[in-house]
Amino acid sequence: MYYVYVLKSQKDGSLYFGYTNDLKRRFVEHNEKKNISTKHKAPFQLIYYESYRARADAKHREKQLKLFSGATTHLKRRIRNSLDLSK
Repeated sequence: MYYVYVLKSQKDGSLYFGYTNDLKRRFVEHNEKKNISTKHKAPFQLIYYESYRARADAKHREKQLKLFSGATTHLKRRIRNSLDLSK
């Protein structure tokens, strides 16, 4: 399985979108500051994820969320309560 996930920085409230084949490992890596692009925003909360059988599907979805504001806006509307609760 492959996962597209959304993390929320507990430091500044920003969101990070990523994909992986091992969600638990990847979440730990982010919080242990092993990712160069997110280490300055740790710690994180996992607020949402989607699972896919094909790597290409997960990669495509991550790209949509990172590049197209409409996809991100739609997702934020769907998970608005989760975003508010994880302040």
